[in-house]
This record gives sequence, structure tokens and C-alpha cells, in this order.
Amino acid sequence: MPAAVVALSELPEGQEADFFAVLSEKQELTTRDGKPYFRVSFRDARREVGLPIWADSPYAVTCRNEWAVGEFYKLRAKVLQTNFGPQLEIRRIRPVADGDANDGFDPRMCLPISKFDPEQMIAELLATAKEQIQDEQLRQLVLDIYETNRAELLMLPAARRNHHACVGGFLEHTLNVTRTCVHLADKYCELYPEMQPPLDKDLVIAGGMLHDIGKLRELRTSAVGTEYSAAGELVGHVLQGRDIVREMAAGREIDPEKLLRLEHVIIAHQRLPEWGAPKPPMTPEALIVHHADDLDAKLNMIVHALADEQGDGPVTSRRNPMSQAIYRGGM
Repeated sequence: MPAAVVALSELPEGQEADFFAVLSEKQELTTRDGKPYFRVSFRDARREVGLPIWADSPYAVTCRNEWAVGEFYKLRAKVLQTNFGPQLEIRRIRPVADGDANDGFDPRMCLPISKFDPEQMIAELLATAKEQIQDEQLRQLVLDIYETNRAELLMLPAARRNHHACVGGFLEHTLNVTRTCVHLADKYCELYPEMQPPLDKDLVIAGGMLHDIGKLRELRTSAVGTEYSAAGELVGHVLQGRDIVREMAAGREIDPEKLLRLEHVIIAHQRLPEWGAPKPPMTPEALIVHHADDLDAKLNMIVHALADEQGDGPVTSRRNPMSQAIYRGGM
């Protein structure tokens, strides 16, 4: 009787089952005694588990000659706890075949995905622009950028790793930032009506929606995850975001100073040169977007650090993107 097909991320410890996974890592290493072996990892959207393939393993030759990172496989295996953490014990393995779609195989099933619906998130962002941005030219610029790149934005992660690094992650992060921007713009417009020039809520919202738009050119996704494009490595998303805005603004009747201020919001949102910002925030609008962005990214890191790390002590380890211990609670 064939084993049930389950998700790797839902496979209980010690239970053997069939599942689909992508080979996400394959490293040729040597033991302390100089004997060669491979360290491989398989993953689906929410879990990655590895194992060593020793030289005397029945899979050693196939692993060396045929297994390829980024390829999909159907495995019969179980997850065991070892002194080195969870490891797979493989019974059978083969590349996916055409008929596997009947058992639920879909290449997208192995990509991490936001828990929020991308279509709903982009709809809320577009509605926010339509309802909240009063400047017609600026509003249409934001809407056109989103509509032109709609298909890519629905899939785009917010980062290669660390925060919102999943399908729909860009929209999840950007929606959180934009919501915060609306709240803070309203708050500070009310608190400081005498400020000259007045705080420009339109720019805060447009900046929140476009601050990371350069990631359309910085990142590319594949079956094994997200990587930097050549332009991402050499230029980065900050300047490419400014470029996208400039290109889309060409020929429009946007106030030149307003466009300049929007460009500044984009290039200053990282704040520090070591984080990729050529300029620090020099306007109130840029400062609001920076802190809204930074808060959402860091809070997402903490959420995942608390969820991902095993153990029940009062604090986590420092092995997380924040590089700091996080207090769980408990004396």
C-alpha cells in the first residue's frame, strides 16, 4: 500500500510518508578523516530538512551524478531528531514526473509564501492610493507603477532573507509600511499644522508604497528561493527604485519639487550608507517612511525568531537576523 502524500512541513517526527520537495542545497564536504560526503537539504514552502549522504550510501552515486539543486523530487522518507537536529531518513527518491500533478505537485508549493492573500493586499494598496493621495498626477504615477508591474508584485518577496522573504512578501511588507505611514502622517499633520512647508501626506503614502519598488529589478526568484540579479548586486534596489520612478514620471506634469522629494524618500529610506542609503532622511516625509519601514522589517524578524527557534528558555539565542537574544517570558 503506497504511503500517503503529505507536505514535508506537516510530516510528524518518525512517521514515514511520501512528499514532494525541492533540492535546496548540495555541498561536497569531507569528514575529519578526509572521507568525502555530500550534505544535502530538501524543502517545501515552510520547512527545510537536510541529511548527509555518506560515500557508502546507496544514494551516493546518484547524488553525485544526478541530483541537482533546484530540481524537484518525490521522496518517501521520515524526519528523525538527531544530535545534529532534524534529519531526513530516505527510503525512496526520484525526480518528479508528469503524473505527479495528480497527487498535488505544483512547483510553487516549495516556495515560502505569505500567509496573507497577495490579491487582497494589492487591492488594499491600490485603494489606499486612490482614496488617500490627493495630488492627481502623483496618485496616477503610483497606480501606473503598480498596474504595470502587477504580475511581478504579486509574487515578489521583500528580501532575499531576514524579513518577508517569501512569495507575496513585498506586498505584505509594503502594506504594513503604508498603513503605518497613513497613521503617522495623519498624526503629525494634526500635531504640527504650523510646520513650513506643511507635512505632505501624499508624499508619505506614495513613498511608503514605492520605497522598495526597486526590488523589482534587484531580486529574482527561482525554485530554490530568491537571489540578487546582476543589477541587484551592482546597483541595489534603492537607486533602481529611483530609476523606476523617474522613468515612469517622464512626460507627466508632476511638480518638479514634489518628484524630487519623492525620489529623496526612496533613496533615503535605508538611512545609513552601510545599509545602502546614499543620503539620510532630510525631510519629514522621508523620516516617517524610514521608521515605518525599519519597524516592520525588524518586527517581522522578531516574530520569526520567536517562532522558529526551538527551546523553552526565557530568551532565545542570538542566532537570528537581529543578532540578539529575544525575551520569550518566564523567569
